[in-house]
Amino acid sequence: MRRFDNPDVTITDVMASYGKWRASKTAVVCGPEAITWREFNNRINQVANRLMALGLSKGDKVSLLSGNCIEVLIVLFGIIKAGGVAVPLSVMVQGDSLARMVIDSDSRFLFVHSSMAPVMDPFRDDFNRIAPDGYVVIGDGASGWTPLEDFLEGASRQEPGVRLAYEDPINIMYTSGTTGVPKGIVHTHHNRLHFAMSFATEFRCDSSAVNIVATALYANGTWLTMLPTMLNGGTLVIMPKFDPQEFLGLVQKHRCTNTFMVPTQFTILLEQENFEEYDLSSMRVWLSAGSPFRPAVKRQVLERFPGDLMELWGLTEGVGTILRPEEMAEKTESVGIPRLGWEVGIIDEQGNELPHGEIGEIVAYSSWLMPQYYKLPEKTEEAIWLDRHGRTYLRTGDMGKLDRDGFLYILDRKKDMIISGGINIFASDIEEVACRLPEVADVVVIGVPHPKWGETPVALVVPKTGAAADLEAIKQRLNNNLAKYQRVSQVILREDFPRNVLGKVLKRELRDEYRDLNSEVAPRDRTVV
Repeated sequence: MRRFDNPDVTITDVMASYGKWRASKTAVVCGPEAITWREFNNRINQVANRLMALGLSKGDKVSLLSGNCIEVLIVLFGIIKAGGVAVPLSVMVQGDSLARMVIDSDSRFLFVHSSMAPVMDPFRDDFNRIAPDGYVVIGDGASGWTPLEDFLEGASRQEPGVRLAYEDPINIMYTSGTTGVPKGIVHTHHNRLHFAMSFATEFRCDSSAVNIVATALYANGTWLTMLPTMLNGGTLVIMPKFDPQEFLGLVQKHRCTNTFMVPTQFTILLEQENFEEYDLSSMRVWLSAGSPFRPAVKRQVLERFPGDLMELWGLTEGVGTILRPEEMAEKTESVGIPRLGWEVGIIDEQGNELPHGEIGEIVAYSSWLMPQYYKLPEKTEEAIWLDRHGRTYLRTGDMGKLDRDGFLYILDRKKDMIISGGINIFASDIEEVACRLPEVADVVVIGVPHPKWGETPVALVVPKTGAAADLEAIKQRLNNNLAKYQRVSQVILREDFPRNVLGKVLKRELRDEYRDLNSEVAPRDRTVV
């Protein structure tokens, strides 16, 4: 007896239906270029069919290295539709590190923007899995690379017909490397479908959504609103590069409804003198994630931005919490609670779960939790914590606590915690006090080696434009508002901080820079108090 065949419906299956049933609706806008869902799906099919014709098999990896443009999305979803595994790479990473990721991922094809071709050329001899016709360039041509348009010439626009299953891998996302060597995070089609469905509901990304993309498409944070918008047949407005005036103008012009931005971008928008002149009334949801959101800035956004502000804490591995609009006023300093069906807990050094109010490492679970780190079984095993029901939680490496209502508060990365005289010090506590000082625009607190205390906290300060940077006064006022064990030993003037693509400060690099601060010869070219 025959039965109905119910295949696993994936994101690219849904997008194909929009190419048929919402054919004339705009799918993506970037600058003067706009593309309908029909044309978008047709070009995705071309990428998929050409890759398959050149020997791509289901499960093969394809690296993609480019800034924001429509072609990036076409290639990304073309890889996925062919049954390939997309490996988006950051243009902010150094060439040798990029080469290691391409090699580690076992990529068989490499798509790059023309501006990145010279960065990758020196390493091509090391890419022994990539065939000569597997190097494709987006944008202006580059010697030794096939232009994307030539690559797609004559490729079929028909559906490739690859049957995908939920357990099939869909991407490998390499970590930002804020705490060491990047690891490849594997997600499956099941992970990403649940990711898109969950966040579509939370962030109101339905078919009428017009999502303005103001961060890099290779960053997992950008996918928080990009993928739900694509899943529901909305429209993306892509910015090749973030500019505050252009952002405000695009929101007004296209009547945008949703966006994801990092806290630094919110701060920049608040600084625009003509901010109130733009009509932003179409905005439904402003989402912040990627790095700590100062409560003071959060309150300004709540006062001045139309629509609802939401904050997400999460890891690319596949866990998170959400602070919703109705919770913002009362729980401003929190990062919210898990979404329905997710879980979060706090454990001690021995792996015992702690009650609400106590500080420890955050562990979490969700429906889109990665199955593994790519080719790193030991790292995968190290990251697993089992609850009493045997479920595998992720050990996040973040330190935090839950209040009596179950709201999560992030205190620090476990590796960033300062231990001075045997006492645990959380840099975020000191940073929050320092940010209240009128002359301080931004601050980062790190622990540096100390001959007596083991470590001592040091405040690295970026002053506000035009503000007099009296470092001795800053140090005195800051320490007057701190507990004795928290007091900073030095204040150092900085122009900026090293950051990853989503604005998170790379404290590991700062600790390396100031490692010898208390040695006999202090680093030069620094103003120190």
